[in-house]
Amino acid sequence: MISFENDYSAGAHPRIIQRLTETNMEPLPGYGSDVYCENAKRKIREAAECPNAVVEFLVGGTQTNAVVIASMLQPYEGVVAAETGHVSAHEAGAIENTGHKVLTLPQHLGKIDADELKNYMETFYADGNHEHMVFPGMVYVSWPTEYGTLYNKAELEAIAEVCHAYEMPLYLDGARLGYGLMSPEADMALPDIARICDVFYIGGTKVGALCGEAVVFPKGNAPKHFMTRIKQQGALLAKGRLLGIQFDELFTGNLYLNISRNAIEMAEQLKRLLHDKNYTFYLESPTNQQFVIMENERLEELKKHVAVSFWEKADDTHTVVRLATGWSTTVQDMEELGEWL
Repeated sequence: MISFENDYSAGAHPRIIQRLTETNMEPLPGYGSDVYCENAKRKIREAAECPNAVVEFLVGGTQTNAVVIASMLQPYEGVVAAETGHVSAHEAGAIENTGHKVLTLPQHLGKIDADELKNYMETFYADGNHEHMVFPGMVYVSWPTEYGTLYNKAELEAIAEVCHAYEMPLYLDGARLGYGLMSPEADMALPDIARICDVFYIGGTKVGALCGEAVVFPKGNAPKHFMTRIKQQGALLAKGRLLGIQFDELFTGNLYLNISRNAIEMAEQLKRLLHDKNYTFYLESPTNQQFVIMENERLEELKKHVAVSFWEKADDTHTVVRLATGWSTTVQDMEELGEWL
């Protein structure tokens, strides 16, 4: 059985496992105050070209989104996101569980539109009863999106302009950030994201780490006592070294981008393979997630040999299926997939 179900089906990059093993018996202080966490934070600041950034480590994406959003919003505020955004659809109400509503906008290939956001804000404040409503207090975007698509620099800057006009922070979910940065269609580097956004996170769980995400407040604009807020929500690891060592290694020798490039190269092979096999694309993305429409009978046969991800029902006899490459996908995986498609 081979897996194209997601981009986190493997454990961690061998260099990370080796480093965790080498440092295993080294006594270190807790809660992220160790030298490896400090090294990782310094390397991230350098890579993002934001020397005053506040960087903190959390375990997973949903946890990170819940902590960041709840920490930055007032009790009467909600977060604006695409209707297909991860916080809107696939976090089991984690944001709502913190007491904040997710306010959805229409999605266009997974993205929100700056003009629609502006219209939403204008309409909200034009409502004579808006003081009785949930205030939009933050905007959430994913890069890449849940459909593997990318905002270009102009699109993200336009959204940021609306956010700043209404004094709302722009938060970028970078669960698959490396795959976005390595896409041939990307016109942004990490420093661009740090410049445009008010807060973002660098995904590790889906990009070579055993677990972990690095939250970055690029302008030093973290909420007051942010670490205390992390702990209050049960998200602070006593053994913070687990995350620091991983990100220290990911940001040594360009490892993070190099392994992300592998996922994109394999995705390009995957797209060619799917075209050669005459599959109908539901969405052909510029990153590591590809979506095709399969006959249900053909899908059931494929699942005997290949793990893939259900996306949505197309009709009574067809299903939209996601196939994802990742940092660990090999040429051998692609060859075997070709035998079963």
